[in-house]
Amino acid sequence: MTAAVTTDTEHDEAPDTGDGGRGAARRFGALALAAAVVVGLLLGYAGGLLTPTLTRPGENSAEAGFARDMTSHHAQAVAMGLLAFKQGQDPEVRQIGGDIATGQQGEIGTMQTWLRSWKLDPTGDQPPMAWMPDGATAVKNGLMPGMATPEEMAKLKAATGREFDVLFLQMMIRHHVGGVHMIDGILDQGHDDDVLAVAQVMKNTQQKDLANLTAALKRLGGTL
Repeated sequence: MTAAVTTDTEHDEAPDTGDGGRGAARRFGALALAAAVVVGLLLGYAGGLLTPTLTRPGENSAEAGFARDMTSHHAQAVAMGLLAFKQGQDPEVRQIGGDIATGQQGEIGTMQTWLRSWKLDPTGDQPPMAWMPDGATAVKNGLMPGMATPEEMAKLKAATGREFDVLFLQMMIRHHVGGVHMIDGILDQGHDDDVLAVAQVMKNTQQKDLANLTAALKRLGGTL
């Protein structure tokens, strides 16, 4: 299993078409978001360094499995969030996408720092979700709960306007529901106090996101 920690942050911009400066503003906003994602990652690393190392989770612990798998899960959410910030037509969709990208990139930093502080590799030899009792049944076609297929990601990248906004909201709702399922798993099985505290914050944030995503989807006339 490989924990993907990088995301597609390409920001190809269309040439100026006399839009009154909106294109330049969007380019500046994209650069600002990219900088915020980097800052979030660094803050996540700093936060992860505060984790005590007196009793470290082991190679096959639930904590290690969660950190590795949620890193991969978060990486896709960051990619989707950046797409929403760049391509979204609806202002709220762009805002939600930017917030998810920066927030989850910071959490990736925290989880990767945990693994280093535990003297563990960022990847392990266990299959995805092996740390959860129902892990084998939760993985579909090699994908963890809620994750989009490569075909779905390609469709999102190609979409524009309202079609993009609705598709992003639908995919991110599914993604977050899967993420909450994984977070519940570590809350049930984990023993490290710092991991449990961060996981609870993740769950609270994603549940709040789900309420906002669902309300935006309803406003735009989309369905789950």
